Amino acid sequence: MFTGLITDQGEIAVIQDANGGSRMEIRTQYDTSVIDVGASIACNGCCLTAVELSRDSFVVEVSKETLSRTTLGNWQAGRIINLERSIKLGDEMGGHLVSGHVDCTAEVISRERDGESYRFLFRLPPEFARFIAAKGSVAVDGVSLTVNEVGADQFGVNIIPHTCAVTGFGALKPGDIVNIEIDMLARYVARLLNHA
Repeated sequence: MFTGLITDQGEIAVIQDANGGSRMEIRTQYDTSVIDVGASIACNGCCLTAVELSRDSFVVEVSKETLSRTTLGNWQAGRIINLERSIKLGDEMGGHLVSGHVDCTAEVISRERDGESYRFLFRLPPEFARFIAAKGSVAVDGVSLTVNEVGADQFGVNIIPHTCAVTGFGALKPGDIVNIEIDMLARYVARLLNHA
């Protein structure tokens, strides 16, 4: 489990094909001496398992399924990504509960200045749009955000300067594709309503 608060920006160092999937080495500022092999690390919101560790990097294996349903299939060496280590019981919950299971991808429609902040608008598949609620939570590339506005297949968020500086939002532009994880509570409420 994660909180959607990014704690490092990593760099994709090496990508290798691996039986239809991929093997990726990710450079990090994390102290890898305190990370165990098998630890979960959210990479742009996608929960991946560290299978190897070195002084300044970790290696993950990504399945064909994950490559096809997230932005990971389009990653290339040199790409900067959002990282978050999994929370421990008792850690501060500054964002919202994020599982690291990406529901869909969305396209950045617009990025507009709003004072010191930026307003982003995203378009996502209609079947997932119903889970997004104004003032609710959503994870975009692993970042916990509050939804400002919703439409039939769109939603908007406001990004403060700090978030732009410490996440991939600083470089995000219209046309880019991002990973989306809908709020866990919204998913369960919808499930219950469908079977009431």
